[in-house]
Amino acid sequence: MKHLRVWLPLLCLGLFFACSKNSDEPITEEPPVQVDKSANLLAAGASANDILSNDEFTKLKVEIAYVTGFRPTQEAMNEFVDYLTTHTFKEDIEMVFNELPSPGEETLTIQEIADLESENRTVYNDGETLGVYLYFADAPAEDDDEEEGLVTLGAVYRNTTMVIHEVTVRKLADLSAVISYADVETATINHEFGHLFGLVNLGTTPVNDHEDADAENHCNVPGCLMRAELQFGPVGKSFDLTAKNELKSSCSLSGKSVLKMLEHSTSKGSINAVPLDAECLLDLKSNGGK
Repeated sequence: MKHLRVWLPLLCLGLFFACSKNSDEPITEEPPVQVDKSANLLAAGASANDILSNDEFTKLKVEIAYVTGFRPTQEAMNEFVDYLTTHTFKEDIEMVFNELPSPGEETLTIQEIADLESENRTVYNDGETLGVYLYFADAPAEDDDEEEGLVTLGAVYRNTTMVIHEVTVRKLADLSAVISYADVETATINHEFGHLFGLVNLGTTPVNDHEDADAENHCNVPGCLMRAELQFGPVGKSFDLTAKNELKSSCSLSGKSVLKMLEHSTSKGSINAVPLDAECLLDLKSNGGK
């Protein structure tokens, strides 16, 4: 019993000094993980082969970033996945939805959209996973002219990035009694993603010349999803930096012509059947696609 009384105070004293010593030691924090974003900040079309084939990346991870209240329809998302599986060899496709607050802007420039991407994007290339980012905005493009019916539905400006002006998509669909939000979303997303596939001459070299002489990076074949008439306004060179160091869109899709195209498809009884023509399909196959 005496031994117990002697050792117990010593044990407590030892624990006291041990705890005091540990509390004085500086706490080291783990350094933040640095994400290499460089491969996702290239020119539009630069990752065409990576998207189409499984040579470098076997998985496609798509971040759907949308402003609260402007989430794309599930029907359009299903059509988009079908479009990807039809034209690429990617069997592992993951969709990640990221709800964001409104930036509070009346209109958006491409540079402002790129700045929002830098702040909010979470999905980048990682190992065998290729990251893609789609932003669904609650503000129209800065250069829209609604009085003339000249509105931009979507645009690409980098190799794994696009913007869809969802607020404009919905306004356009509301003008027609037969066209739904999903119809306009699908046509816009698939057209713009065609440019991420490298179409037309935007990273995927055409097997045969079918680029419109008056509208760069668009197809001249009637009825094609990449048809030049789907584009309104100047088509900038891919990821062109102006003297003011502002990003330029490689494609800005016009709402007026899309509505006409979709209503024409409706008259044929196949609203979602706006296809890529034979020349575009041949180009995709030549660059690693199906």
